[in-house]
Amino acid sequence: MITEKKFPMTAAGKLKIEEELEHLKIVKRKEVVERIKIARSYGDLSENSEYDSAKEDQAFLEGRISTLEGMLRNATIITEDELNTDTVSLGTTVTFKELPDGDVEKYTIVGSAEANPVEGLISNDSPIARGLIGRSKGEEVKINTPGGEMLVTILEIN
Repeated sequence: MITEKKFPMTAAGKLKIEEELEHLKIVKRKEVVERIKIARSYGDLSENSEYDSAKEDQAFLEGRISTLEGMLRNATIITEDELNTDTVSLGTTVTFKELPDGDVEKYTIVGSAEANPVEGLISNDSPIARGLIGRSKGEEVKINTPGGEMLVTILEIN
């Protein structure tokens, strides 16, 4: 029996995925179906680029819906009660200073399903998170990233 991949996520992350799924099913599906209907009215489907485009969009949409449903079906919710802020772990927010330049960065370690680096949410599978997980406040850590080695000091864990 094949076990499906678990998707660790926060309650907020799960809610965001549920909202996206609902939007895709209720709004986007109707839009794509309407585009297909209009494109069919143009006649010969074998040379109808509007129809082909709408069908491609439909396939992508259904794929995304299926992916989100799988994530929710296999979600493991990280609760604040489970968080240990003594070390960096999934669900914690870590503030660190890059050495030697002193740039301070702050990220929340989340599951891959809700990662969004622009919003400060990095996947537990990312090089930075993998380098920080299990480390404590005050530790100096070398992190191997695709851009090269990075040296940081952990300032705070929440």
